[in-house]
Amino acid sequence: MSEIKVLLADDHAVVRSGLRMLLEAEGDIEVVGEARDGLEAIRKAEQLTPDVILMDISMPGLSGLEAARRIKKERPQINILFLTMHQSEEYFFQALQAGGSGYVPKSALDTEVIAAVRTVSRGLSYLHPSVSQMLVADYVERAKAGEKLDPYESLTDREKEILHLIAAGHSNKEIAEKLSISINTVHNHRANLMEKLGLHNRMELLKYAIRKGLVEKEG
Repeated sequence: MSEIKVLLADDHAVVRSGLRMLLEAEGDIEVVGEARDGLEAIRKAEQLTPDVILMDISMPGLSGLEAARRIKKERPQINILFLTMHQSEEYFFQALQAGGSGYVPKSALDTEVIAAVRTVSRGLSYLHPSVSQMLVADYVERAKAGEKLDPYESLTDREKEILHLIAAGHSNKEIAEKLSISINTVHNHRANLMEKLGLHNRMELLKYAIRKGLVEKEG
């Protein structure tokens, strides 16, 4: 089994040290470097090309969110997992918008952090149970307030299939290859399903997919 190369980005040395010990105790994970702030994370990502960056959100100078945006622009193959003290819907969706594949609170169990690293290293999304509970609670409150239920059942089987693949983090090109259809066809299906669901952009689509339970959860 090939090792998962991980870069740690956190401004607290004790946190980096603890994460290094935790991850390197696993036979399939190697910590290839550490960064103390966003700018150093960008430099180390360029030099080391890790499979996963375990990124803090709040760091001095350049934040983890901005560092993630720059890294994903230059090296989209690098998977970014946010490990943070912030547990709010606002920060969660900012992290997704910045290109993050997962979001884990610093209160998470050791096993959950390891599961998250392995999940995002495969190009999948990781949703920590606490985040799932937060989003479900929000959904329930909106439903109680009388908000109209979503029209998921109006989607065709192909549209549902594409929605699942988008939620799993696949690009339009990857979806086209997986389903043996053209990219234009993927675009058309995506546009149709977003219109039916009343969604306007990727972030709304991801939020919807999470509430529907379409994003893979482990741990």
